[in-house]
Amino acid sequence: MGLFESIKREVTFFSALSRTNNWMKDLSPDSQVLLPDNWEAICDQFNSKPAIVFEGKTWTYGQFDGRANLYAHWAVSIGLKAGDVVSLFMQNRPDYLAAWYGLTKVGVIVALINHNLQGPSLLHCVTIAKSKAAIVGVEQADLWATIDGQLDGVSVWAAGGLFPNSNDLDRSLNAQSNKRPSRAYREMLTAKDPCLYVYTSGTTGNPKAATLSHLRTQGMSRSFIAATKTGPGDRVYCPLPLYHGTGGICGVGLVLNTGATLVLRRKFSATQFWDDIVDQECTVFAYIGELFRYLVSIPPHPKEQAHKLKSCFGNGLRPDVWARAEERFKIPLICEFYGSTEGNVSFINVEGKLGAVGRIPNYLKKRFNVELVRFDIEEEKPVRNEEGLCEKCAFDEVGEAIGKIDTTNVRARFDGYANDKVASEKKLLRDVFEKGDLWFRTGDLLKQDKLGYFYFVDRIGDTYRWKSENVSTNEVGEALCIYPGIEQANVYGVDVPHADGRAGMAVIVSPKPIDLAALSAHVRTELPSYAIPLFLRFQTEMEVTGTFKYRKVDLVKAGFDPAQIDDPMVWMNPATRLYEPLTPEVYEAFQLGQIRY
Repeated sequence: MGLFESIKREVTFFSALSRTNNWMKDLSPDSQVLLPDNWEAICDQFNSKPAIVFEGKTWTYGQFDGRANLYAHWAVSIGLKAGDVVSLFMQNRPDYLAAWYGLTKVGVIVALINHNLQGPSLLHCVTIAKSKAAIVGVEQADLWATIDGQLDGVSVWAAGGLFPNSNDLDRSLNAQSNKRPSRAYREMLTAKDPCLYVYTSGTTGNPKAATLSHLRTQGMSRSFIAATKTGPGDRVYCPLPLYHGTGGICGVGLVLNTGATLVLRRKFSATQFWDDIVDQECTVFAYIGELFRYLVSIPPHPKEQAHKLKSCFGNGLRPDVWARAEERFKIPLICEFYGSTEGNVSFINVEGKLGAVGRIPNYLKKRFNVELVRFDIEEEKPVRNEEGLCEKCAFDEVGEAIGKIDTTNVRARFDGYANDKVASEKKLLRDVFEKGDLWFRTGDLLKQDKLGYFYFVDRIGDTYRWKSENVSTNEVGEALCIYPGIEQANVYGVDVPHADGRAGMAVIVSPKPIDLAALSAHVRTELPSYAIPLFLRFQTEMEVTGTFKYRKVDLVKAGFDPAQIDDPMVWMNPATRLYEPLTPEVYEAFQLGQIRY
């Protein structure tokens, strides 16, 4: 990299850092200025300006604030008070935002529940939050029916129509005033008090309710304003679920902190994405990595380069998809970030460097609370030296990202999971570099290069060990997905009889039959021998969470047993070095030790 490029890189970084710090400088745990105070001020400032565009209708800031006030008065009318919890189970629409914004005006905590859940998972989310009421969109009635009658002390309020055993929310809202409620309802709160519960995706068990204080919600909602250069004249497109932090807090926050306009979609559609972006003149959008994968997998759209986009932000964008998206869509800046809803480790790639999730220059390292520590893949815990302390990673060495906890710093706090001390404690790492220090465990493996760029490697537990080597499911997935015809690949490790470690297996989604001989040659070329997936399972559709994350728990349990799996499977025959059909007879030979790797 030449001198000019180096100077440009540093100027870009410092400019974004300075502007981000300006957005955060007034935030304090003990402040009595809460999130609704911030947003009420914006609604006053931009009263007649479009705030939300949704399915052909526009809400002004004044109308949005008035609608939120109805929810605030409704909460008071049914006896809710500051600190009580309401579960929100509704698909994307303006009322989703008006509901939780309005409830926070009277100090009520809102649990944002994944609108895809049903049965035990849904029941768990409502109960772990200790909800006193639930707002349920009528479109969710069938899913809600799976837990009907199993909740004690929770009043159910239907929005948009009635269903069995529900109260009429619309009728109650119509009886309320749209004037702002007295601030006295929340005057006893400070910024460190809970504002929202946002749930983990539940890829490895029941979702956990991350506690988002007003301070944290304020910080998250402002985090990407500087990086994306969003201002009052921008139109921000959000096709992501509002129960998720990226879209529902960070994306919405771009708007409700700046006076921009939110173009909201009920559900992401790859085929309609560019029509929305261009027709609505959007300039910024929020993404999850899989969103881009869907976009690059469909035929070119006539409007995909006719946009007015200046930036987008999100996370989980794989390098192979990223490169294709940059070339095809010509978006000036893709701001990939790293972070979690509850965690205190976060980065933003403000320079758009392909593959990186952010950067901390070495000369600024002491100003950040982040370290990478050496990690034992087999034991799934950080390595300890003779003194019992952790060791920092060298450049380009993979380790777990951890963040030092500081309760006075909006970016360094960890507020834990609602009503779950065990889960909260599991995220803590003590006596790390000195006795008595306390750090947050991200559960993610990253590496950092000499220029300070961070790269996501894998989730702990997704990385598996085979032939005494650590294998990243992400790297294997990327190698599979560049093969023509493979649209998705979900990689994981499975136990194999008479072998140490876990062998690689992948669920493959491909619309057309795969040439197994050509695929065998491809993986041998693209991957080291120990990383070649030894088993492949073919499906027509991948099972994912509501935020497009792959589910793996049941896949790992089923392994490669044909008796438990109806999908076609193949195995890599070590004698022929080719993928061949996996039959019950082959599986039995593995059990008997007649086939070994």
